[in-house]
Amino acid sequence: MRKTVPIIDDQTPGLYPIRTVSELTGVNAITLRSWENRYGLIEPVRKASGHRLYTQEHIDLVNRIVSLLDRNMRIGQVKAYLENESGNRELADTGPRDQSDVWQRLFSGMLTAVTRFDEEGLEAVYNEALSSYPIKDVTRNLISPLLVELGRRWSMGIGTVAEEHFFGFYLRNKLGARFHHRSRNHRGPKLLMACMPGERHEVGLLLLALAANELGYRLVILGADMPLEELATAAEKTDSQAIVLSGLLELPTSVLKRELPALAAASTVPVLMGGRASVRALDALKRIGIEPLGSDADTGLKKLQTVVPLTS
Repeated sequence: MRKTVPIIDDQTPGLYPIRTVSELTGVNAITLRSWENRYGLIEPVRKASGHRLYTQEHIDLVNRIVSLLDRNMRIGQVKAYLENESGNRELADTGPRDQSDVWQRLFSGMLTAVTRFDEEGLEAVYNEALSSYPIKDVTRNLISPLLVELGRRWSMGIGTVAEEHFFGFYLRNKLGARFHHRSRNHRGPKLLMACMPGERHEVGLLLLALAANELGYRLVILGADMPLEELATAAEKTDSQAIVLSGLLELPTSVLKRELPALAAASTVPVLMGGRASVRALDALKRIGIEPLGSDADTGLKKLQTVVPLTS
């Protein structure tokens, strides 16, 4: 028997209509309803009027389902597969079970090292993963799920800010080294990339930047806590074809009403924004003329390519 869908108050924060989920994930509303009603994959909450509403966790789940389907898993297999996962981790491709067990072991080992602040243990697991799998798979199946898990632990009072900072510092060093040795032979469009004002965590920006570079984009990275009023000029000086922002924190009213509209008006190239801030402010961003990329890297990169196509 299906669970009763909870009814919530219209003023409950952090909830999004089905059109927002469809916009961010590329999954149309009919398919989302089918995943709910036929396959039991999603349980949205509802307003008193009966309209479906979704949380960030629902959006993350939809992106995970899309990822599994992209790897040739049948929709009828997805629910059982997800139920066999532990916590919020992503497992490996839809191959043999022992392959999934490898990712689960690596995930558990890395999480244990972080909770013990054990840098040597963290390094050992990270190097083991890289010795066996491409960096893209390590990012998708290990690093990204671990970042989500650390955030979940903190929000539930299980983990600590110190854990997130410890892993964040370690990962910034690793990603910085990768960025330094990135390919500079690409001839694709150039992206000017920066974190939103007040954003001091660069991990999300660096992950997106490195994935974009692998596709063939050239990069100019300005890093954390970047004043928006300088970006249009910087884009012109660097001959960038787009400005890509990264935001995790909720956008202040002053940024939404003044700074971002001023940037969109001043910029002669498209402005895009990724990260969870782009989910929360999707409608406002689109009204301003800024393209939201959402919080999933693969989906965001697909949307980036529609706005700033790679030339052959």
